[in-house]
Amino acid sequence: MRKTSGPSPRTPRLRAALVAVAVAAVTGATLAGSPASASPAGAAPATDTTQFKGVNWADPRDNFADDLLQLSGLSTTDTYRQTYAKATRIIAAFRANLGANTVRLPINPYTVDGAYWKSYRGVIDAASDQGFKVIVSYWEGTGARKDGYIDDTATYWPMWDTVVKAYKNDKHVYFEPMNEPHGYTDTEWADIAAEWLSTYAKVPRNRVFVSGAGYNDHVTSVCADPRLKGTYLSLHHYGFWKDYATYDQWVADLKVRIGDCANRTVADEFGAPMTTGLNYDVKTPDDNFVNYVQAVTDTFRELKMGSVYWPGLRTDDTYSIQKLTGTTARPWLATTNQSGADRLAWAWGRGKPVKG
Repeated sequence: MRKTSGPSPRTPRLRAALVAVAVAAVTGATLAGSPASASPAGAAPATDTTQFKGVNWADPRDNFADDLLQLSGLSTTDTYRQTYAKATRIIAAFRANLGANTVRLPINPYTVDGAYWKSYRGVIDAASDQGFKVIVSYWEGTGARKDGYIDDTATYWPMWDTVVKAYKNDKHVYFEPMNEPHGYTDTEWADIAAEWLSTYAKVPRNRVFVSGAGYNDHVTSVCADPRLKGTYLSLHHYGFWKDYATYDQWVADLKVRIGDCANRTVADEFGAPMTTGLNYDVKTPDDNFVNYVQAVTDTFRELKMGSVYWPGLRTDDTYSIQKLTGTTARPWLATTNQSGADRLAWAWGRGKPVKG
């Protein structure tokens, strides 16, 4: 995710915003990168991805960290048992409040390669034990390390060795080699993704999410690469990428990033302000974010694409569609914007269309 909390809803990482604007400015042919006709080479693991109906659960720092990841509502001092108990309640709340069945979680070497890994596994285990699909994704560090590259290959691969060994036999767990690999060219990123698949050849390809190139902002190039055949593809798409666009313009912007690859693609990050009072259930053509949310959720439903909202839970984030309630030991969640939850339900095949 490229957005940070603050007084303005438009305070994403500057580089990300500039890149997104630049990408959006190019023609559809340039954005697509590879011809749509090439996409059958990356044969889909399924006819659609609607089984993924989810949310991201994030560290208040946006998951970019050079230390232990601490998901909102949890503590790095918690034992496995405490983590599992808290996570069980939060996962149950995602299901009860939103109808979610998928959660996307961050990992980094600091979290996986030390003693805290035993406790952090309580989150993954709690979700899996409730039948949730769990997408585990590598996040780079912060500061100078937040450059779109793997921070250190000497710790990156041992991290994945540990994670894959722990969960390769858990059918609920999916692996995403890197979040937003924007430091690499499309070809360089496809090479790394192919190396990951070769390294962990015993992991079924239909349990791997290959991020779209750049800021996960287009999947056409990875879709066309035959080495990545059989994997899911992850797309990110945000309303702050434009100051204003109409509903139709947002639909067009999204579709060109997907090309003919919808049957392999899951939008595992998309989001908009949820704590500022916007009503996403009513057409409001002069509001960019309303246009955006209605356009993308309609399109996900139309294309039979799974989607994972950013964020389901992140403390002090205006985009967060859930907030913590209850006690520290027994957390629960409340919905911050029911109309936003309505649009998620619509994207996931339930609910009602927007009002005229």
